Amino acid sequence: MSFPVKHIIVGTAGHIDHGKSSLVQALTGTNPDRLEEEKRRGITIDLGFAFLEAPGVRFGFVDVPGHEKFVSNMLAGAAGVDLVLLVIASDKGVKPQTREHFEICRLLGIKRGIVVLTKSDLVHADALGMVKLEIQEYLRGSFLENAPILTVSAKTAAGLPELKNALVRSACEAQEKNSSGLFRLPIDRSFSIKGFGTVVTGTLLSGSVTPGDEVELLPGGERLRVRGVQSGGKSAEHAYAGQRTAINLAGIEHTAVKRGMSLAAPNRFRPTTRIDVRLELLSSSPILKPRSRVHFHCGTFETVAEVRLHQGEQLHGGENSLAHLRLQDPTLVLAGDRFIIRQFSPVVTIGGGVVLDNLARRPAKKDSGRVDFLKTLETGDPRRILSAMTLRAAFGLTEQEIAARTCWPANSILKTASEEEAQSKLKIVGRSPLLLVSQEFFAELQTKVIAALEAFHKANPLTPGIAREDLRAKVARRARPETFRAALEQLATQQKLVLQSETVKRSGAEVTLLPEEKRAYEQIPAARGRMLTTFPENLPLQFVQDAEWWGKNAVAVNERWNKWVLQ
Repeated sequence: MSFPVKHIIVGTAGHIDHGKSSLVQALTGTNPDRLEEEKRRGITIDLGFAFLEAPGVRFGFVDVPGHEKFVSNMLAGAAGVDLVLLVIASDKGVKPQTREHFEICRLLGIKRGIVVLTKSDLVHADALGMVKLEIQEYLRGSFLENAPILTVSAKTAAGLPELKNALVRSACEAQEKNSSGLFRLPIDRSFSIKGFGTVVTGTLLSGSVTPGDEVELLPGGERLRVRGVQSGGKSAEHAYAGQRTAINLAGIEHTAVKRGMSLAAPNRFRPTTRIDVRLELLSSSPILKPRSRVHFHCGTFETVAEVRLHQGEQLHGGENSLAHLRLQDPTLVLAGDRFIIRQFSPVVTIGGGVVLDNLARRPAKKDSGRVDFLKTLETGDPRRILSAMTLRAAFGLTEQEIAARTCWPANSILKTASEEEAQSKLKIVGRSPLLLVSQEFFAELQTKVIAALEAFHKANPLTPGIAREDLRAKVARRARPETFRAALEQLATQQKLVLQSETVKRSGAEVTLLPEEKRAYEQIPAARGRMLTTFPENLPLQFVQDAEWWGKNAVAVNERWNKWVLQ
């Protein structure tokens, strides 16, 4: 979905006291340091926000703290960033938090950025040249290798016009977020405004939100109503993916909403404590051993996680592996979300990666197909992913289960499923609601149905067919009813079985009698009148009126038949 104005989130990164907040204020006219302690101490402690209007672009700036003690706050602010400003003081060069912030941006998959040399008024031109050479060498081979390196001074405003122009050029090249997807907003702040009540803020990652919408607060699952929406510091009728968004919520106190929670489309997502990921360690990281505990950061959420590797016994610095993370607390994450891990103690950034399966199973040795499944998820191909997901769902996948893993809207799920069904990769067994099963499972179920009918007719030659529910209990007790019904209907269309109300029989199957039973059956019409007058009152009337009923029960009543009819 395209809009007249493109919305771009810009994040700052860099060492403490390198001028990040001053730069944002010089660009936007807004001081992002909102806390009294920040203003008193002259450092950024928590996230700050500001906005800038440019031709065709509206920038939302997220200013993050540079101090090592507040890296967790920096990570919360990095969620949803489209473009990074790597801020380096001209008189100090690359410092420890410069390196850590840069590695975090790389691990989070940020693709674009601008290197800004601040405080250019404090150094001579020759010194600036040396600092640029140092930075170019440091960034070689990275996503910022070809990024512009601009010198500015927040104090004199030198270089600011050039920086604004560079921001606009980078914004034009950046990809917009998916506004057609399902609504999802990780919360980074919650507060109360007199006369309005609870307000939460965050970067809208996908979808859109409108006043009056019902939303779900996760992981708790509370249903809430949106009273109002702001974007760019102004009231709005809609907010779309890629915008810094403030939402006024009805029905909840602001103290009940914490950073790390998420607002989402209702009844579409499921919180999780187990995820499968592609994990990468920094080259400076120590060896990651089995069952290691780490600090896990994803979006605005933070918890402790236990790491289990799917490949190898341990992971060395600079290596990557498929892994399973068990989270201490439930959260909303989706496939494709980026995360950071930090060493449990001392707390330093050691790696990160991307979520592949947000609703992962508990690791089991017998699950030999897990690695291949995760590699399929890594391809990003919706058709291959949907088929692989369906294959691992023993009893089928619903639209809701697919959306909870992928964030795909309903029309995309149906389109992809139809394409894969045409290639015989899966089977759509229900459309309203949507239900998918793998082609292998569906074919195996049909084979079991035919085998069960053969066995039934062999064991019950006098019975025309088996009740549907009895057949289901034999071959598909754990399958969804829709799947069993679709299997029967397709077999009936193929004339492999016959459906008679609630009874199922194999095509061509007929009731067969033994010779003596057949002779007795043929005497029924002639003996009908005598039977009606001579049978005891307690003999069922159906017995003498329904030849088919008698045929089915001939052996059981043979003795009474000989006594009353064949004398």
